[in-house]
Amino acid sequence: MSEGILNQRTLIFGGARSGKSAQAERLAAAAGKPVTYIATAAIGDDEMAARIAAHRRQRGAHHADWETVEEQLALGDAIARCSTSGNVVLVDCLTVWLSNLLFSENRDYPEVGEVEPPPRFAVERARLLQVLAQVEGEVVLVSNEVGMGIVPQGAVSRWFVDEAGRLNQAVAAICERVQFVAAGLPLELKGRAC
Repeated sequence: MSEGILNQRTLIFGGARSGKSAQAERLAAAAGKPVTYIATAAIGDDEMAARIAAHRRQRGAHHADWETVEEQLALGDAIARCSTSGNVVLVDCLTVWLSNLLFSENRDYPEVGEVEPPPRFAVERARLLQVLAQVEGEVVLVSNEVGMGIVPQGAVSRWFVDEAGRLNQAVAAICERVQFVAAGLPLELKGRAC
């Protein structure tokens, strides 16, 4: 079986600059089908604008024929809308999407105490998991592993690490294939190695 053969749903996760996005792009391209790239990042400041521009340049240089859809909040609906049996949907990334949901109402969070996310968080998270469980097309999802370091200071940072871990677990349970990427090297955690 070649590397390009994808299972129906694949989660690729790892740390910052681990090579997870490049691995996801390799798998999607090798499938030999049209690719719809769902970007979850929003331009919030100059640094994020530069990151997004770099990602666009990188994709454009290698994958000019890919369709790009930008969706910061309604990710489940975007996957449902874009996924067909004849294409691959690549989502980059789940943790940026999680952050978008957390800060979607522009409210302040306490440094100590309980963090209550916006009501939309639970709705959109449930919708994403529902769509992933039912989707007919091939989906590759990229996510960050943020829980392998020290416990962060601040209630909202700890909430984010916890929720990112819970989201990764829930998505991994649905996916037929899961890879962890470190130093550009994918480690197969679930599914048959290709």
